[in-house]
Amino acid sequence: LPHGGGGTVSVLFLRGRHVYRVKAVFTTYKKGDAIMNPTYCKNSIIMLDSVTGTQMNSFIITTEDGKVLVMDGGFAQDADNLIGWLKRVTGEEIPHVDGWFLSHPHLDHITCLNHIMETRPHDLTVDALYYNFPSLQYLHAGEPSEHSTDEFVRLLPGFPTKSVILWAGDVYEFGAARVECLCSPSPEFNRALNNNVYNNASCVLLLTLGGKKTIFLGDAGVEEGQKMLAMYAGTGKLKADYVQMAHHGQNGVERDFYEAVAPTGCFWCTPRWLWENDAGKGYNTHGWKTIIVRGWMEELGVRENYVMMNGVQELDL
Repeated sequence: LPHGGGGTVSVLFLRGRHVYRVKAVFTTYKKGDAIMNPTYCKNSIIMLDSVTGTQMNSFIITTEDGKVLVMDGGFAQDADNLIGWLKRVTGEEIPHVDGWFLSHPHLDHITCLNHIMETRPHDLTVDALYYNFPSLQYLHAGEPSEHSTDEFVRLLPGFPTKSVILWAGDVYEFGAARVECLCSPSPEFNRALNNNVYNNASCVLLLTLGGKKTIFLGDAGVEEGQKMLAMYAGTGKLKADYVQMAHHGQNGVERDFYEAVAPTGCFWCTPRWLWENDAGKGYNTHGWKTIIVRGWMEELGVRENYVMMNGVQELDL
């Protein structure tokens, strides 16, 4: 049969005095084809839940033509969950990822990958990692106690994949998915900052898939939001159907940025305690800004909220 062809086959077998007929439907593939779980040969965004109950970012993106992307990944403790879901969507015991994107090097975003690189590098295959991290010297000056980037730099040479440094304006095609980098760290911008240096070094990505646009903000802070508003003023470039809420839905970009995006739906990488601004004393009793940001999005007419506290969230496009 030609590549991509298929058909049915009947098999007869005897059991005692009875004859059984089994009919099977099959499709042919050429050697090297990725055979994806048919359930997930679709355009979808899957936001994984947190194993630890804390805030983190972990997304899987699938396409109708069998491509698989990962955004961030979460903590080391989230590795089993991520690999399990990758097995599920690919139908492979050793799942293949076409592109793994890292927003920035905070531990709740990259230590899942660090753990995989160090302890189970052969449990999956990855075509390429896409990221852009500022220098260790710059990051250490901003947050001396954060060492996840050091681990990443130490482990990366032993991981069997290639690295691609993201810059604003870069575009990558993965079958039906198009990923554009809207914002990346820049020396002149970073030097002007004296706070929130990790979060404001987020690579901001625009995914086009299934006729819809989704912006992944990572943990972009107020200053990075202002930077992007200036970069794309008057262009409509920031308009998107969906947005991953910056910094888990609070203390990220400001309302004017979300006004420019004007989304109809939001992804909130937000556990219940953060969603409800509750550190143990009751609803909206702490200092996080989640309730305020939720109010912004309601006023902006958002109709769909995908919230991590409700478990794995899947959007088919």
